Amino acid sequence: MVSKLDLYKVFCKVGKSSSFSKAANDLYMTQPAVSQAIKQLEKELDIRLFNRTPKGVTLTYEGSLLFEYANSAINLLHVGEEKLLEFKDLTTGELKIGVGDTISKYFLLPYLEAFHNQYPNIKFKIMNGTTMELCTVLKSGEVDIAFCNFPIDDPTLELKPCIDVQDIFVCGEQYMKTITEPLSFASIVDLPLILLERQSVSRKYVDDYLMTKGVKIFPEFELGSHDLLLEFAKINLGIACVTKEFSKEYLNKGILYEVPLMEDIPKRSIGVCFLKSVPLSPASTKFVEIVESKQI
Repeated sequence: MVSKLDLYKVFCKVGKSSSFSKAANDLYMTQPAVSQAIKQLEKELDIRLFNRTPKGVTLTYEGSLLFEYANSAINLLHVGEEKLLEFKDLTTGELKIGVGDTISKYFLLPYLEAFHNQYPNIKFKIMNGTTMELCTVLKSGEVDIAFCNFPIDDPTLELKPCIDVQDIFVCGEQYMKTITEPLSFASIVDLPLILLERQSVSRKYVDDYLMTKGVKIFPEFELGSHDLLLEFAKINLGIACVTKEFSKEYLNKGILYEVPLMEDIPKRSIGVCFLKSVPLSPASTKFVEIVESKQI
């Protein structure tokens, strides 16, 4: 069955070439098939679109009017198809990512650089926020993917762990001099503690785990960023609970020291989230593939 769109494509081709035979060659159709298509369109519109002459065909006044609109519409469809191919081939487009400052700085930056080097025409839109805030904007469609602290309990989201991280306690030189042996969790909470704000996922993870050991945390300081935890510990304001993988510069340079514990807090993950119900865009798919394959 010939669609209305197919009829208009034939109509535009005949209108451009002023010939059924030339249009048939361009469309890889037979001349009778082209003639039949025009007759069908004229019948459906109840108007004559072409004047038939021995030298070919010419558009009627009504046909010329229709041609302007139909040809523009066909051209716009072609442009749309080309744009879709550009998106598919990653020669244009936008990648909207939600990520917190700490994960962006210590984990995501090399992958952003690698993706940009491969696909320089894709624009980045980065939205910052806490894990819970990022889950909200992800579900509202404001970002395509989000990189968050796990665990996250949300059945609408697909979760892909990217790296495992270790929560540790660190301190400055002043406190380290007083620690002569590995500490229990019960001993740790007797010290002035510096932790992230209570609503953060990583803070909740530590709180919940220590609660399973019968230990409740009452921090001296609650801060909004991982970097501030490091800086507060650096000037000996207390013992900070930080992510080991994001604190290597301070530890390697001897600015801060890892507090020895009798047992480690179990590792958790940082990963990428996206909606289960919405297919990823080509740019998002490729970015996730780069992160998963660690192509940096």
